[in-house]
Amino acid sequence: MKRSRGFRSKTRHKLSKKVREKGVLRLSSILQKFSLGDKAYIILDPSVQKGQPHPRFHGKIGTIIERRGRSYVLEIMDGNARKRVISSPVHLRSRG
Repeated sequence: MKRSRGFRSKTRHKLSKKVREKGVLRLSSILQKFSLGDKAYIILDPSVQKGQPHPRFHGKIGTIIERRGRSYVLEIMDGNARKRVISSPVHLRSRG
């Protein structure tokens, strides 16, 4: 049988929470605001699947270039290529 390669494949440790981090999500992480030009870390919250960027970008730093609905568009350097990632604010942490 052919092996499945879904969106969350090979993320057993990357998308798992520590014991003390489990529980109800904090509202401040959902309602946080960013300004254009701000730097933000992409830290995926495995308990929320909506608005989640690809796990390849977990831990990367990006510049916020646009607001799209409730989400933000970040520009990330991936090697020598600039990539745009759309992410919900739950999966972002401010750099400063």
